[in-house]
Amino acid sequence: MIKRTISFMQGEGSTTHNDRAFLTENVDKERVQYNITYCNEKIEDAYHKLFDEALEKFNAKQKRADRRIENYYEKIRTGKQENTFEEVIVQIGDKDNMGATTKNGQLAGKILDEYMKSFAERNPYLYVYSAHLHMDEATPHLHIDFIPFTTGSTRGLETRVSLKAALQNQGFKGGTRSCTERNEWYESEKVALSKIMLEHGIVWEQKGTHERHKSVSEFKKQKLIEEVEALEEKKADIEHKMSTYKNAEEYAMLTATKLKDNADLQITEPPPLMSAKTYKSKIVVPFIKNLIGIIQDLARRCYRAEKTEQKSAEKISKLNEEKEHYKDRAWHLNLENSQLKVQLRDYDKIKEYLGIDKVKELLKTINASRQKKKQKKQSEPKR
Repeated sequence: MIKRTISFMQGEGSTTHNDRAFLTENVDKERVQYNITYCNEKIEDAYHKLFDEALEKFNAKQKRADRRIENYYEKIRTGKQENTFEEVIVQIGDKDNMGATTKNGQLAGKILDEYMKSFAERNPYLYVYSAHLHMDEATPHLHIDFIPFTTGSTRGLETRVSLKAALQNQGFKGGTRSCTERNEWYESEKVALSKIMLEHGIVWEQKGTHERHKSVSEFKKQKLIEEVEALEEKKADIEHKMSTYKNAEEYAMLTATKLKDNADLQITEPPPLMSAKTYKSKIVVPFIKNLIGIIQDLARRCYRAEKTEQKSAEKISKLNEEKEHYKDRAWHLNLENSQLKVQLRDYDKIKEYLGIDKVKELLKTINASRQKKKQKKQSEPKR
């Protein structure tokens, strides 16, 4: 039997990335068709389904209007006690031993599919509203987004959001700093996945947790690597958002390419015997600083691009107004020109009938008469 690790980690919960509303550079467009969407419900709809009845009961008991809750989702979203949802990312092995395009990768996808189909049965207090199996990246993996809830609560809503209470309802009591309800649940889900793996001839290789000879320093080092991997996924999401600005798109794509090819911006494996503290200060912190610098540069460029686009829009609007003004003026000038042409034709007819000499004499008489009137007006005393 072959041995493979299990990765079970907290995700960022980018639903637009998960359901492929946009594609990042690490996604193979040709393999998107092999992804599986188990559910993709709007989180607001999920909240209505879970909490509307409890919300109605809660509000009915409130004598003061300011204690009523108009929108429970918005209350949780803007509050600080609970997250609106949680996400876990589940993966077997890595790109080197379970690559998505290999036979092992296909087996990993099959195992993850079986695991996902039994997830709800094991977790009755975790309402999954969005779940996707990705076969279009380097390694097959699951994104599971869920709302943790508890029922029969004596405080606030009878049914309310609570990860701690949801996991306690499922039998995970926690109690220590290193052994929380979440950690206990993670280990339980890994065991569930390992049983499915075993049925397909794969043994769970428990690196960093089961091996007794592993030091605390090495375990922390592994956790740092996992955190950096999560940052890299978040970075891809930010890069995509930056590239949506027209004037920054080319720069963002160029930067993303440099990130991919630049050895200084690739997280390296810790050398043997290096402590977690040294690994963090010498490798992880500089990596993150470089990452932040690039993201800040992208943000500045996109901000300038947005402002330039705004100014351009204002100039275009002003030019359109001027264009309309000149169109209106041109119309009046054309009308005046037409009227002058009519007068000119009349003048030509008079000239032809009277003769040019007679016309000049008449014009001379008219001009002399106008000059006399003007002089008379100027000589009159001002009142």
